[in-house]
Amino acid sequence: MTKQVAVVLAGCGVFDGSEIYETTLTLLRLDQLGIGYRCFAPDIEQHHVVNHLTQEEVTGEKRNVLQESARLTRGDIQPLTELKADEFDAVIVPGGFGVAKNLSDFASEGDNMQVLEAFKEALAGFLTDAKPIGLMCIAPALVPRLLGDGIAVTVGHDPSVSGAISAMGGLHRSCAVDDIVVDLEHRVVTTPAYMLATRISEAATGIFKLVDRIDEMMD
Repeated sequence: MTKQVAVVLAGCGVFDGSEIYETTLTLLRLDQLGIGYRCFAPDIEQHHVVNHLTQEEVTGEKRNVLQESARLTRGDIQPLTELKADEFDAVIVPGGFGVAKNLSDFASEGDNMQVLEAFKEALAGFLTDAKPIGLMCIAPALVPRLLGDGIAVTVGHDPSVSGAISAMGGLHRSCAVDDIVVDLEHRVVTTPAYMLATRISEAATGIFKLVDRIDEMMD
């Protein structure tokens, strides 16, 4: 039977949702490897809306995270509450500020953050069943609150984010843009992606490596 991976999204666009290149590269690599996937996002109002041309908040505008995420998947997406770990072999979470604003409040609260309960519940089964979990860009910062203490992750070299990870009980490992960090005990794979990438090809190298390792761990 074809391997199946769940992909959790947080909107559409780097400044208020999921990072578009990271999401697309993830789905591309899964498809290239012949791995089936289904996408999920929370059916909630997003934290705020950012004009990606000016990078300024758009006051008075409201958008829905699930509806925005559907832009990335050509409409093929389900509410996060429908994600069942026993239907999948692994889960991957692309980055983007939506992870730190919609799936959590890390963007505003730092190491005092809380993770969206529906997100935590959705990933709990993967951790319990020792199924591989991949996270990229800013998403690894959520790991201490999302999955527990003592899990090695990377966001690259960012001192403020790595410091917050450590303060929450996580273990941060420095990492180049084209590499990954693997916590074999907890079966968690992370890569810096656009925390460091300056070109899409740089992001692709690390993301493809992450997906490839997830593929190996599902065997």
